[in-house]
Amino acid sequence: MKKFYCLALLACHVLTSAAQDDISCRLGFSYEFSSNKNWGKDRPVIMKVYPNSPAEKAGLKQNDIIEGINGMRIDEITLDDVDSLITDMDTREIRFVIRNFANQARPVTLEKECYSTTALGEDQLATAFSMYSVENTHDRLFVCPFTTKTTDDAIDFSQFKTFNFTDVEDHTVSKIESIINETLKSELTKKGLQQNALDPDFLIHTYYTFDKNPNFKKKSKETEEQAPVFRYDITRDKVTQFPFYNANTPESEAEYVLQLGIRFIDQRHIPGRVLWECEANELMSSPYAIEEYAAIHIPLMSMQFPYVKYQRNAQFILTKKNYNYTGIRYSIYQLNRVVDVDYGSPASKAGIQKGDLIDRIEGKRMDHTADEFTAAYRQFITNTLKYRDSGTRFTNANGFPNCMFWDKFKYTQIVKAFANDKNMTAFSYLYYFAPYVNPSSTNVCTFQLRRGTEKLEYTIRPEFHSEKTIELN
Repeated sequence: MKKFYCLALLACHVLTSAAQDDISCRLGFSYEFSSNKNWGKDRPVIMKVYPNSPAEKAGLKQNDIIEGINGMRIDEITLDDVDSLITDMDTREIRFVIRNFANQARPVTLEKECYSTTALGEDQLATAFSMYSVENTHDRLFVCPFTTKTTDDAIDFSQFKTFNFTDVEDHTVSKIESIINETLKSELTKKGLQQNALDPDFLIHTYYTFDKNPNFKKKSKETEEQAPVFRYDITRDKVTQFPFYNANTPESEAEYVLQLGIRFIDQRHIPGRVLWECEANELMSSPYAIEEYAAIHIPLMSMQFPYVKYQRNAQFILTKKNYNYTGIRYSIYQLNRVVDVDYGSPASKAGIQKGDLIDRIEGKRMDHTADEFTAAYRQFITNTLKYRDSGTRFTNANGFPNCMFWDKFKYTQIVKAFANDKNMTAFSYLYYFAPYVNPSSTNVCTFQLRRGTEKLEYTIRPEFHSEKTIELN
């Protein structure tokens, strides 16, 4: 496990950031240059927009195409020029021209968010100390057995603005079809497309089956002992176990099979041409309702349109982070020193200032080095494994295999572990709203600090910050 301060520093540099003269800036999105003939060919395409960033606040979305930067068209400059313009530390404000389904040339101006490179924010620390509360901060990788194809023709999907469903005029829509259609409509509308029953640019054809597997023979020992399949359930906003087998399971060993397919059919240029299609094929150990499957998985299938990353077995990462925010930024070199305080934050309003030295947080000492905090944190993880629920075990997206939620029947012992001075758990205040950290559930934190020769005490009620992203890996 890497030292937590290294993890935190890395986190600030993957957000389209640049560092110079001890300042690190971010716009808050990641991008890649597209080789996709149907979407953003030879242009930067936004892959992820980070929560609470300038990019999110400006309304940038996944799959947005960058057509221009600071008055220069992308097709007039090199790829290196693009990187240089975005990361130029001499320019804090960057003007973009964005193209997507809703807009051919939307101007967007982003002002970089800049901090000292020596400062650690609480969002970074929440990731670094995630094992204090895996329930609230974790990332999970999951795979869905989707097969996705696009037309061989080099046609720009952004030309297509409207859609309709093939079945709406043919017959009365069933409950299952209604759920499928409404879910698809919701996802496509978010992308900037509109439903048009009279003259759509493309039609949506869906198909589905669920039945006992006629080819089922017998399960092998390997199939019997497979680890449970977990995926994110958008309808319940939680990671849920499903009765599915993994993608490598022989079909003859599954009792049930489920299929759900979506096709987008051209009506604008070459009627009948399949523009895009995605098909899910699940091998299952028990029955599962098609309508429930559709409501959960169509949003995931739709993430492959219009920019396809996986032709088979799409990989997704769910990143979840809930934590207490006071607005304090700590020194990477001296963790009890306040490098900065966010303007208007709870800490700023309480009176904490840049340069203050924090002695204790909720009675827990802060006068430890980064190495001491790291060693104690690692020891805390080892010593508290016995208080975790092994039934919730999962491997996170970074490959750590022993991520487990706390055992709800052992909260008393867990609270004592957090209170133990040897564990150096001062940063557990990030999760002070959780009963296994603070059984009183009174989310108010006391900071004892020094300002010059003065000794001061501040009571802060943190803001609860919640972040969640789902992205193609």
